[in-house]
Amino acid sequence: MSIQGISISSENKYVKPENKKTKNEKMSLKKRAFSLIKRLRFVIVTSFVIIVLYCVNSPAGLKALEISVSNTQEMLGLIPPIFIFMGLLDVWVPKETFIRYMGESSGLKGILTALFLGSAAAGPLYIAFPIAVLLMKKKAKFAYVLFFLGVWSTTKIPLLIYEISYMGAKFTVIQVAVCIPLILLFSLAIEKILSADERESLYIKAESEFP
Repeated sequence: MSIQGISISSENKYVKPENKKTKNEKMSLKKRAFSLIKRLRFVIVTSFVIIVLYCVNSPAGLKALEISVSNTQEMLGLIPPIFIFMGLLDVWVPKETFIRYMGESSGLKGILTALFLGSAAAGPLYIAFPIAVLLMKKKAKFAYVLFFLGVWSTTKIPLLIYEISYMGAKFTVIQVAVCIPLILLFSLAIEKILSADERESLYIKAESEFP
């Protein structure tokens, strides 16, 4: 009996680590699944809404599906080249260069650099956000990153050319003269409103997005 008891206890000691390892693996799988669902939550919610819309109104559901597929194809055509460009920019341009031209002490040079980058851009606004994250990784001043996003959305050169052809040069000049100072003002104000810890957490997140 004692021998059997010893053998049983030894078997139990041998089984426990395996059970613990299996439990850890299950927890890891759950975390990965939760992380994947979190990343794809927009796709999941959008798919659910389209299905519900199709059940309620099939023509509207099919139209929503058509628009979603069209937008997805557009994104797939634009985003990969942008990420390749960002990867090359991340490798080729050192952080010190970004700090010199868009860092905390860059002053007017940082404003003009952000204005140039945003104005010379082409493409929809969602392309600008990964670039903004890269600028944050390179320690660009937070207000200048916001200014860059604002300029991209309102006063980039291709958009201004299109605007001049429809609204006229006078309207475009007034729009630029009003929007640029306001975008800069609000960018600086938002940076002041956010605490140092909040800004630091955003920079840490940017670092994790582009290790």
